[in-house]
Amino acid sequence: MSVIRKRRRHGAGAVVLAALAALAVLPPAAAESSPPPATSAGVQALHCGYLFDAKAGKRLGATTIVVQGERIREVKPGRAEVPGATAIDLGDATCLPGLIDAHTHLSLSTDADPLRWNLADFAVRSVVHARRTLLAGFTTVRDMSDINNETIALRNAVDAGIVPGPRILTAGRPIGSTGGHADWSVDLRADLQRDLGPKNGIANGPAEAAKTVRQHYKDGVDTIKIMASSSLFEDLPGGAIPHMTLIEIKAVVDTARDYGLTVGAHAHDPESIRRAVLGGVDSIEHGTFIDAASAALMKQHGTWFVPTICVGKIVAEHADEWSGGSPQEAARMRTFGNLMQASAGRAYKAGVKVAFGSDEGACPHGENAREFVYMVEAGMPPAYALQAATTHAAELLKKSADLGTLEAGKFADVVAVPGDPLQDIAVMRKVAFVMKGGRVYERDGKPVSVD
Repeated sequence: MSVIRKRRRHGAGAVVLAALAALAVLPPAAAESSPPPATSAGVQALHCGYLFDAKAGKRLGATTIVVQGERIREVKPGRAEVPGATAIDLGDATCLPGLIDAHTHLSLSTDADPLRWNLADFAVRSVVHARRTLLAGFTTVRDMSDINNETIALRNAVDAGIVPGPRILTAGRPIGSTGGHADWSVDLRADLQRDLGPKNGIANGPAEAAKTVRQHYKDGVDTIKIMASSSLFEDLPGGAIPHMTLIEIKAVVDTARDYGLTVGAHAHDPESIRRAVLGGVDSIEHGTFIDAASAALMKQHGTWFVPTICVGKIVAEHADEWSGGSPQEAARMRTFGNLMQASAGRAYKAGVKVAFGSDEGACPHGENAREFVYMVEAGMPPAYALQAATTHAAELLKKSADLGTLEAGKFADVVAVPGDPLQDIAVMRKVAFVMKGGRVYERDGKPVSVD
């Protein structure tokens, strides 16, 4: 069965689609950076001026990371000599584990037009977005919903070495209820609306919820995303309302557990957060209106929080443009960034576990590191913000055995930034070196061409 599943995930159709997308949108220099499928078995020695110890949350001195193939062989203090290794001198830069963004949308963007774009339009753009994300230092992402499973094809193409990009754990389509945030037909005129079902990610009642998860497993997803609440852009009391019942959420989670899938819940308001936490989800996404009771419940159940402050800030920045000419709506939109940031700080102070997520797609692709700045402004220490994108995110994704720290046996995912991010978190927006799985994609701030 495992062989059959692997073949499905790397099927010819997915690879051809992503390959055509890459040829269609990448300029010659970018296309040359696509890696061949094989991984070099050679030894490399990365000489770092400093190293961020993600476990301890401390910046260590000069360190040598020895890489063999796609894994780290050993980590040595100082500038160690490694006979036979290809040396990469990173000067006085600070090396960190490859960053993890636990909430992205690689095929989406603020200029997306679902009513006019075909699926191919989203797929083509996803290739460009994936490359930008990787070059920003994010070597692993959790994609938290797309249009029609196009990020499954993107993941397969990246895994096969067809296009450059981060490791992708994708949720495919979101799961929600009729008329809810996952129902793409909700704003259409009546004769164009459709009665969507489990195959489209729409579930009403526990039986359909379970069937929807099984369909997602059949489609080949890595994780599950549910829309437990409305969006913030609906004129609703309190800014958001629940869109799934507790029994529906439990059915999703119980079924997902059978397949080894984690569940993240889009939830803005306290009641939706309460239902999602009691339903057993792994993480709450956004949490704009988290209150003291919500935070306490999340801490009690060990539920992760992925704040996505960046999207709130972006909405506030574009309030006049996106408000449809309504001063009242523009004013409401300007409050979102501050609300999300305040909730993130409140949750952190309450002891809720926080993992990094930018909501990339709403937050500009390749600018994921904005989130670090907003997290620190919310009251999180820089070391904690960095751990949120390394050890914490790896734990949330159940990938701690391979990701999150620079240790022997882990994937050789290494990024480097100038300066000290513990003193100036904004340097995380200046990634100058990116290695993923032992292959260098960026050096001295420039993409590396791979023959």
